[in-house]
Amino acid sequence: MVRASLIGAILANVLLALGVAFILGGRRHHVLDYNPAGARTYASMLMLAVITLAMPAAFHRFLGAPQPAASRPVDLGTSLVLLATYVCYLVYMVWTHPELFAAGKDNGHAGHGGPQWSAARALGTLLVASAGAAWMSEVLVGAAEETGHALGMSPVFLGMVLLAIVGGAAESGSAIAMGRQNKADLAVGIAMGSSIQIALFVTPLLVLLSGVIAPTPLGLAFSRLEVGTLLLGTLIVVTIANDGRATWFKGIQLLAVYLVIAGALYWMPVVAP
Repeated sequence: MVRASLIGAILANVLLALGVAFILGGRRHHVLDYNPAGARTYASMLMLAVITLAMPAAFHRFLGAPQPAASRPVDLGTSLVLLATYVCYLVYMVWTHPELFAAGKDNGHAGHGGPQWSAARALGTLLVASAGAAWMSEVLVGAAEETGHALGMSPVFLGMVLLAIVGGAAESGSAIAMGRQNKADLAVGIAMGSSIQIALFVTPLLVLLSGVIAPTPLGLAFSRLEVGTLLLGTLIVVTIANDGRATWFKGIQLLAVYLVIAGALYWMPVVAP
């Protein structure tokens, strides 16, 4: 369930949230322009995540029956590589090459004329808002999980679709709001950046911490379904986002892929282990 929700959160960000943002923004502003260099970096990082996560999954399948002693070193090594890559990505984005991620001249501005907040006030507001969003997500995820079980939804659909959408509602809502306001750089950065954070930071961190705080260590034994849907979702995002221009039809394309994946997961029969 944890692994399925991680993959589902990535897909919900780059397909559902970004698709709706492009649809609403494209309908209001005809064409949304954003920095193609930053989008290509986001896309390449997502492809890196797919390739890197696929290798431990292939190793687990090669072993056949679960063998934690043999697969744990691969999971730990992969997690360390992903975390190191994420740190390098932050350095590249914030310190060495921030110009590649700068918003275009026509969007990305604050869009208000009020007084500028101090750093302390901005940081405090961010922390309080983050804590509130995390608490609300926890409440919503618990309610959604109980509702899904009551409605007879399969565990795969529950983890990859329902819980992923509810748990990432804050990021998705922010990306959609930015797209509607013609701030395409922010919309792309929030949606794709959140997916990169989940793939390269949250997932490996959970693997490392699970050996200490969880009853059993969490591995990177993603199923072929999870890796396949992640690859297909990433490929359509890479194809669409590399030119720096978005329209409502591109949003339709992203949303169509997500709906097809969600529909297949919903009607997938539950196979006993």
